Amino acid sequence: MNRRDLIAAAALGAGGIALAAGEGRAQTAGSRLAGILQRGTLRVGTTGDFNPMSFRDTASNAYAGYDIEAMTALAADMGVQVEWVVAEWATITAGIAADRYDIFSGASVNVARARVAAFSVPYTEAGTVPLALAENAGRFGSWEAINTAGTRVAVSMGTVFEEQARRHFPDATIQAVQAPATGFQEVLARRADVTITSNVEAGTLVQRFADLRILVPGAAMRNRRPFAYVVAQDDQVWLNFVNTWVTLKRIEGFYAGLDAKWLGQT
Repeated sequence: MNRRDLIAAAALGAGGIALAAGEGRAQTAGSRLAGILQRGTLRVGTTGDFNPMSFRDTASNAYAGYDIEAMTALAADMGVQVEWVVAEWATITAGIAADRYDIFSGASVNVARARVAAFSVPYTEAGTVPLALAENAGRFGSWEAINTAGTRVAVSMGTVFEEQARRHFPDATIQAVQAPATGFQEVLARRADVTITSNVEAGTLVQRFADLRILVPGAAMRNRRPFAYVVAQDDQVWLNFVNTWVTLKRIEGFYAGLDAKWLGQT
């Protein structure tokens, strides 16, 4: 069985491995999977404005980030080239429906999008994590350690993180700061001990500021929500293939490596 036959079998799901290669080719013929292999390019929609997931490298002006690295690996495993297609958050599903791209490079799963497009199995999760100065990481090594009298937790006023901080840290002192001030700036200035934000933003912050540390491992994130790839609802073969690829990559540790590299998660 050659590489394309193996791809066809994978696209059919777990039961498809037992099918003959010729039958597998027949079932993939009308799928985007077949179109991608025939033209030799995987069209990936991405916004390029979501550091560290998808952004423009200032030196090269090329796309970079967690999702860019993953989509490049997907194309390489398929034996095709990547074609990046500029997309906007507000029109992700419209771009899929209009066949402007084969897959969107990654988005948080929600019901509104799921009504008109299909999500792959999740490849990582977004969630809330606490940040502090590296010198205080041992002192605030858990959510419970932060929730103590005298601990100053800075968050931007009126944001979801203010609401979360008040819920998670009822015994701490919550400092809601007004824009343009931010929680992490208060920590860097030593006017606060801890801030909370999404693990996605936290991954960028710890790369920018060597003094900051994420205080909990990825498994201890709170307010979790999955990230997945967006594809067309009417193409089960392509969705099966993407799901198979994500599952294999997670088992191999590929995504754990991206979590560590781009999100600072362990």
